[in-house]
Amino acid sequence: MRSPRRCSRNGCPRQAVATLTYVYNDSTAVVGPLAAFAEPHTYDLCEPHARSLTAPRGWELVRHDGDFAPPPPTTDDLVALADAVREAARPPAPPPRTDERDLPGHQTGRRGHLRVIPPTH
Repeated sequence: MRSPRRCSRNGCPRQAVATLTYVYNDSTAVVGPLAAFAEPHTYDLCEPHARSLTAPRGWELVRHDGDFAPPPPTTDDLVALADAVREAARPPAPPPRTDERDLPGHQTGRRGHLRVIPPTH
């Protein structure tokens, strides 16, 4: 099931609204609107982290000036929501059947296709 992209910062549960990209050759960090797809070597950020980000010393930071809006829902989001509702409505699985040989006091037990035999002394 697909869920909304989350902020890449450790422990941050907020939804991502911006993407951070580094241009190493130019020593530039770019914070812009959320990219259409998650790409390797980019970082998705929530609005507070996108606004408070600082660049490493000697680097230039280019930041999007407009508002960071959350992405609109996609058909994938609607399918994921429908799947979650179906899963929640599914009846619980029946409890496992108790085999009489598994009851306390019985000398042998059965686990699948194997039989447990107590050691002889």
